[in-house]
Amino acid sequence: MKQQRIIFLGTPDFAVPSLEMLYHSTHNIVSVITQPDRPKGRGKKLESSPIKKKALELGLNILQPKSINSPECIEQIQSLHPDFLIVVAFGQLLKKPLLNIASRGVLNVHPSLLPKYRGPAPIQWSIIHGCEQSGVSIMKLDEGLDTGDILQVQMISIQPDETAGMLHQRLSKTGAILLVNTIEKIVNQSVTPMPQDHSLATYAPILSKKDGLIQWQQPTTSIINFIRGMNPWPGAFTFIDNKRFKIFRAENIDGIEQQPPGTVLDAFPGELWIATEDGCLSILEIQSASGKRLAIENFLRGNTIAPGTILS
Repeated sequence: MKQQRIIFLGTPDFAVPSLEMLYHSTHNIVSVITQPDRPKGRGKKLESSPIKKKALELGLNILQPKSINSPECIEQIQSLHPDFLIVVAFGQLLKKPLLNIASRGVLNVHPSLLPKYRGPAPIQWSIIHGCEQSGVSIMKLDEGLDTGDILQVQMISIQPDETAGMLHQRLSKTGAILLVNTIEKIVNQSVTPMPQDHSLATYAPILSKKDGLIQWQQPTTSIINFIRGMNPWPGAFTFIDNKRFKIFRAENIDGIEQQPPGTVLDAFPGELWIATEDGCLSILEIQSASGKRLAIENFLRGNTIAPGTILS
């Protein structure tokens, strides 16, 4: 297969396996485009994106435009004569002038079974909604939001205890393998683009820290899925005596007398049971605002939460 000239556009950790897989393939990454360095932490020190760090490690050319659609950036990309633009969680929408530059088109790696879960947070929402299946779609990018024709799809099962972080890792690797395979099929003219059925589309909106508040009036299974979907970010949380606590893991407890949702129940030593809309769950890992993430039995050695306390 003839070596393809590739410009890679990506920013977060999810994109790193795709960049590495392309680097170790037969293709030529002529440039990597990622978001500008951002201030982070209390000191607001500028920090490079995970893709920039990996590109520096691999010795690749890096561009960091404020706007990918600026005339200057478009001119730079045109001058590199790419066969493919590869977009993996880049963070900016590409407009039509960019979409027409690469001779073989613009490919996108999206971590859902499109047209389901278009948008920026498909991994979290698939777990929050209790999906049993997820996957990766490789599509031809167009001007819409994840609306382009599908080239290949790889489905995987979501494990019952899997968190968004765990699924993120698996899908990032699955997507990297599928991406390289798709490029090969395009070059060999052995793949047929399939239009999406837009009537089946669902949207996975971006999440913020405030979205992590647990609603105890929900069914037990829904709350457990919510905690899994919010782990590790933005994090599920609740308030105990007006103090904020992050909840990382929980499990269902059967046969508990019904109490108002959010009520702390009598439990075995080293356990913390909370009433829900239809039963009870047991918190397994917790973190106070100023403390470490702890297994619940370790947390309760130094903290007392009395039965009858209402979580909010």
